[in-house]
Amino acid sequence: MPSPAPGAGSLPAAPGGALDDLRASVGLQIADETLLRSIAGGLAEVEKLLRDVVRSDVQAVNDAALHLVEAGGKRFRPLFTLLSAQFGPKQDDHVVIAAAAVELVHLATLYHDDVMDEADMRRGAESVNARWDNTIAILTGDFLFAHASRLVADLGTDAARIIAETFGELVTGQMRETVGPGPGDDAVAHYLTVIAQKTGSLIATSGRFGGMMSGAAEEHIEALRRFGDIIGTAFQISDDIIDIASPSDELGKAQGTDLREGVRTLPMLYALADPGTDPRLVELLSGPIGDDVLVQEALELLRVSSGLDRARVTLSDYAQRARAELTALPASPARDACESVADYLVARTR
Repeated sequence: MPSPAPGAGSLPAAPGGALDDLRASVGLQIADETLLRSIAGGLAEVEKLLRDVVRSDVQAVNDAALHLVEAGGKRFRPLFTLLSAQFGPKQDDHVVIAAAAVELVHLATLYHDDVMDEADMRRGAESVNARWDNTIAILTGDFLFAHASRLVADLGTDAARIIAETFGELVTGQMRETVGPGPGDDAVAHYLTVIAQKTGSLIATSGRFGGMMSGAAEEHIEALRRFGDIIGTAFQISDDIIDIASPSDELGKAQGTDLREGVRTLPMLYALADPGTDPRLVELLSGPIGDDVLVQEALELLRVSSGLDRARVTLSDYAQRARAELTALPASPARDACESVADYLVARTR
């Protein structure tokens, strides 16, 4: 079991570089030095636990499981778990365990996503399915899911039920995306439901776990859950915008993956709904695009389409809704930090 999470007792030491990285992570702005050090110390505990629990005596399993753990990433889900725990009186090892568990679930979904997307890159590194093969990637994702479940089992039956429900939401969202909207369904509404399930559900659980494990009031736990659900959806919309607007070398992954797979993200759906959209773009978005030259052409047309602007407006609406949920929480540096994330999601797409 990890040592108690920082925050209750002496202030943990954290190197200046780690604090700077934390300030930059997902636009998180924390002016309070005590809170900053508490979160940084908690994330260090999470990192150690992640590496410990995924190690295996089987070298192939060990290498594949550690591949994405060591690739890093923003760690927003464990960060939000730790931040949510600031609203309760308890700061113990259960908070760190919950934070590590939600990150393991997230990493597991990335292994599976890369197989479905046939992705070659993930977080600036070669994806597992490209380095090994699809079978290894799928089995590694299952391995991480298993360890996440084992960690959550130590948190009680309520936590186990919640993570099981979250698994169901993640899979249902992926199924919805794979099958697509039915005849007569609103494509935009369908898409927003998909990303709420695929992205929002786990971030909602992160906030819920942080509040629960710290003994926060029930109304505060619910506010954190709702904020996580909305901000998670906003994250995906923000990523959709950046995937079109930013070059591949800034993304850390191949650009245009959704175009290649024939997956229509929010900017694309808005562009297709606009009768004034360039007919060439409509033609390109009619199905998967296999040619790199055509992918670039579609990206250039999307950048000047109304779809990108409409997606930015929707993102701003979600950010505003997320901020509104935070009003149910007591004023504090932790609440200010959550608000800064909502502001950052809008700013990063401009």
